[in-house]
Amino acid sequence: MKNIILSGLIVFSIIFLGFILFKDNPATKFLNSLNQSQKDKAMFSFSDSTKTRWHYVPGSMFQRAGISLAELDGEQKRLFEELLQSSLSETGYLKTKKIIDLENVLREISGDSVMRDPENYYVAFYGNPDLDSLWSWSFEGHHISLNFSVLNDVQSIAPRFFGANPAIIPFGPRKGEKTLEKEEELGFQLINSMNPDQRKMAIFQENSINEIVTRNSIEVDPLSPVGIKFHDLNPSQKELFLSLIDEYLISMPEELAKKRMKSIEAEELGEIRFGWAGATSSGKGHYYRIQGKSFLIEFDNTQTNANHIHTVWRDFDGDFGKDLIKEHYANSDHHK
Repeated sequence: MKNIILSGLIVFSIIFLGFILFKDNPATKFLNSLNQSQKDKAMFSFSDSTKTRWHYVPGSMFQRAGISLAELDGEQKRLFEELLQSSLSETGYLKTKKIIDLENVLREISGDSVMRDPENYYVAFYGNPDLDSLWSWSFEGHHISLNFSVLNDVQSIAPRFFGANPAIIPFGPRKGEKTLEKEEELGFQLINSMNPDQRKMAIFQENSINEIVTRNSIEVDPLSPVGIKFHDLNPSQKELFLSLIDEYLISMPEELAKKRMKSIEAEELGEIRFGWAGATSSGKGHYYRIQGKSFLIEFDNTQTNANHIHTVWRDFDGDFGKDLIKEHYANSDHHK
């Protein structure tokens, strides 16, 4: 009898602990802080079409789904910040906050408080983290689009878009402050480390491409295979190339970033290319792309006298959690 009671207590404790941990999920805590009207704005079915409708232009130019930061009270904003911090690395979180803060700089430059608003960023949930093993959420506004997909305890983040305008603050007390500088500086270091033969392979056109090629496409296929292959680089250049790829990965939580880099190094190095277009020094338009068999990175800095950066990471089979969705349907009994 004692053994039965003890076993029952253990089972109850495990269930209760799981319930507590589940309720401590930052997404659940944030959603539970919303009133019903706010939940109606923020929550959608997992299959809702707005899940894959994304953009990086200012909010006044694109109608976004979800609830804006402006509609949250102080405590709700605090809980949202906890969610964002738990879903990104410290680097990714600080990068996100810095980009949002540039809206204040643009407001000072333009005097436009409607288009330039640091609270005109939206959060939307697809599915219910309280009830569903598969769900997703997004955080988006001017120069930010982060699309998170979650299957049980596995997370992916793609597409990931970060932009910066101005990339270098031109005047005022913060003159010279840079955003997304490593993505640019590492690219310059790599292209300028190459000998003439390597540059001929890497530079695929003289003039810069004026915008990321894939724009805000829902689905992306591999672009034309341009640029120099990884194995055509010398050892120091290879190290620099991997550092550049890593700069795009380290916005994700550390373990997720390490796992992806390990996969790239094990399975894709022979396929990866680095292609360049445009100027090879700052102040003039330039563009690069990095493409492997599973992913694409694009970088451009051409607008506003080459002081306006766009960057994106796309997963050919994993954008918007496509790979997690396939896994979910393959392993769920009710889908067999």
